[in-house]
Amino acid sequence: MTDTATLPSVTIKRQIKASPARIFKAWTDPSKLVHWWGPHETVDGSVEAETDLRIGGGFRLSFRTEDGQTHAATGQFQEIVPDEKLVFTWTWDREPDQKTLMTITMRGEEGGTMLTLTHALLADEPTRASHEKGWTGVVDRLERFVTRGAKK
Repeated sequence: MTDTATLPSVTIKRQIKASPARIFKAWTDPSKLVHWWGPHETVDGSVEAETDLRIGGGFRLSFRTEDGQTHAATGQFQEIVPDEKLVFTWTWDREPDQKTLMTITMRGEEGGTMLTLTHALLADEPTRASHEKGWTGVVDRLERFVTRGAKK
C-alpha cells in the first residue's frame, strides 16, 4: 500500500483580477467551462463539460490537444463552498485506477482573487511535472477568460 503522505502534489497560486464569484462560476458552469478549459495545447471548440454541482455529484471534462489526442477526466465533488472552495476527485479516463484529489480555493482580496489550485496524490515525479505544466496552462486560460469575459 502506498503512503499517500509521500505522494507528490502540485500547487499553483495566482492573483486574478476577477471576483471569487466569477471564478467559481467559470469552474462550475459547463456553459463557461467549454470556453476556457484545458492546457495551452487545447484546440479551441473541442472542450465538452458536464457538471452536477452537489456533494457526491459528478463531472466530466474532455478536450482535444493540437496533436490530435483527446483527453477526458471525471470526478466527484467532495466539498463545495460557493465562491470560496471546491474539492473533488480527479481521474483520467486512461488511468482509471489513479484517483487523485483537487482542491481549488478562491480568496477575495483587494483587486481580485487569490486562486490556489492543489492537485494531490499524484503517482510519481514525472506525473507531477506533467500536471504542473498542464495546470499552469489551465490557470492561464481561466485567467484570460474571467478577466476578458471571453466568449470565444
